[in-house]
Amino acid sequence: VQLVESGGGLVQTGGSLRLSCAASGSIFSRNAMGWYRQAPGKMRELVAYIAVAGRTNYADSVKGRSTISRDNAKNTVYLQMNSLIPEDTAVYYCAAGVATPPRSYWGQGTQVTVSS
Repeated sequence: VQLVESGGGLVQTGGSLRLSCAASGSIFSRNAMGWYRQAPGKMRELVAYIAVAGRTNYADSVKGRSTISRDNAKNTVYLQMNSLIPEDTAVYYCAAGVATPPRSYWGQGTQVTVSS
């Protein structure tokens, strides 16, 4: 089982980023997919998840600014983040699992830094 994130980086306040997570085909089609983040000194928190059938859920902190989507043909889940603020700075982790929110499998993380 492999989850590989990409798309992180440094962006200014108000900017946008799209994170991608490529999953091994053996798990993608049967699992919900999600994004979590962990800022320095803080607990890891759920950002958003998308169920197999497409139902989505967002943390209040990103609702209206972020969109999670999945491309089943590419075994990839995306997190489009807009209107970024410094509080969004964190390592973002992709996760997969049968249950929601998904927590069974994890990627290695990708750093997102939003400068003020």
